[in-house]
Amino acid sequence: MSDVDEDAYLSDVEGQEETRRGEDEEVQIQVCHLTQETISQGLSLLCRTGNGLGHAFVKLDLKDKGLNDIVAISSFIHIRFVDVSNNHLTDLSPLASLTQLLWLKVDNNAVACFKGQPFAQLTYLQWLSMAVNQLTELDGLTGPALESLILTGNSIKKLNGLHSGFFANLVVLELRGNQLETTDGINLPSLKRLYLAQNSIKRLEGLEKLERLTTLHLRDNQLNSLDGLSSNMKCLQYLNIRGNAILDENALQWLAHVSKTLRALILSDNPLVEATDYRISVLIHVPQLERIDKDPVSPEERTEAQLRIKVKLNSNTLDQLSERTRREH
Repeated sequence: MSDVDEDAYLSDVEGQEETRRGEDEEVQIQVCHLTQETISQGLSLLCRTGNGLGHAFVKLDLKDKGLNDIVAISSFIHIRFVDVSNNHLTDLSPLASLTQLLWLKVDNNAVACFKGQPFAQLTYLQWLSMAVNQLTELDGLTGPALESLILTGNSIKKLNGLHSGFFANLVVLELRGNQLETTDGINLPSLKRLYLAQNSIKRLEGLEKLERLTTLHLRDNQLNSLDGLSSNMKCLQYLNIRGNAILDENALQWLAHVSKTLRALILSDNPLVEATDYRISVLIHVPQLERIDKDPVSPEERTEAQLRIKVKLNSNTLDQLSERTRREH
């Protein structure tokens, strides 16, 4: 299934689920230290070790254990997959010795920053999820092998440090439900999917650096213009701007920068949609679109848009001739 087909089924509903623990939620889990017994119970997936000389369990499930430290994990150097979600962790430094780690899930904990954390040592880590923690910035995070980074439901206000030198292989970045006001700061030419729904984004900036991006998800932000879309975005197929503040057709003119590749546009829950022919207005700017909101573009809509484009071109030509005649006389 192609990027645009997959997103057609997944991304329209994305962002509706809860991204944060409720403020009034009472967490009544007894906080405890990680023990060897708990580790033994969570181990699975017996595999050959990296040197090929033995076997070891490489998967460790420690979610929902009420843990406030994981010091005991540091001696299990062959672990490749770790889930420590739904605990009370603030310090992940014991993971530094797990240099074979490929996959790490730390959702619903209390990690407040990346400084002092072990990610510089985890040079093989490909997938990292730290949704619903207490992160406010990205300083200190690095991931040379990371392909997917999920930071949903934190309090990140600024995107700093997202450079290709630190994240050369990153293709999926999920920042839904944070406190961003701009898209600036993402210098990742290899990125393919960017999810920024449920922020406070008012400005599209720095997108010209995302040359391989196929999916841009900006649902439930505060955009009133699409100024910032760039012709350098030569692969963009899917754009979701549902639930923003797009008011009139003038805001759509910037879609022309991505009209050659864009195939699906989600525009519902914007003031513009109250206009009965908004779909035609969209097609005038992006004639190649295959889907607007949930419905595919019909042949009749495409024909109507083409007629309006011709009328507009003829009108512009007449205006130019009139102006030339006026100057000659």
